[in-house]
Amino acid sequence: MSSVGVRRAKPGDADSIADVHAAAIRERGAGYDEQELRAWLANVHPGRYPIGEREAGIDVLVAERDDRLVGFGWLDRDSAERDESTAEIVAVYVRPDAVREGIGTAILERLEELAREAGLAELVLVASKNAIDFYRSRGYDPDETVALEMTANVSLAGLRMRKRLS
Repeated sequence: MSSVGVRRAKPGDADSIADVHAAAIRERGAGYDEQELRAWLANVHPGRYPIGEREAGIDVLVAERDDRLVGFGWLDRDSAERDESTAEIVAVYVRPDAVREGIGTAILERLEELAREAGLAELVLVASKNAIDFYRSRGYDPDETVALEMTANVSLAGLRMRKRLS
């Protein structure tokens, strides 16, 4: 297995990010029914990812192995809806054929590093059902069950989680 590099996303990565995102939902979206999965997938498109908006407090990272994009992550440092010492991990997704190889951990660790560099004290996220154990094993504590609105009439159950940064 070759090594994985994590870097900032570039505008040309948007299609590959959407491909990883959709594949992860289709293959790893355990715990959600077909209607929920369709609604979740309806929100996946290349224009969705705020690549290049670092000045707005957003970091989108990608993981590559052998010149192939195998994962992505998204950190939102804009505190408009949170305490200004808290950032949100919006996404960490890995291509299904590359799970359990440390890629999600590498992405998450780099997002946490960026949050620390920005002087933030805490991270929050909403974990889908299939990702709760991943985040829990990396120090995130459950906070509350939430509903994420995907379409006008379909929401996904998720778990808001928190981690204090040291």
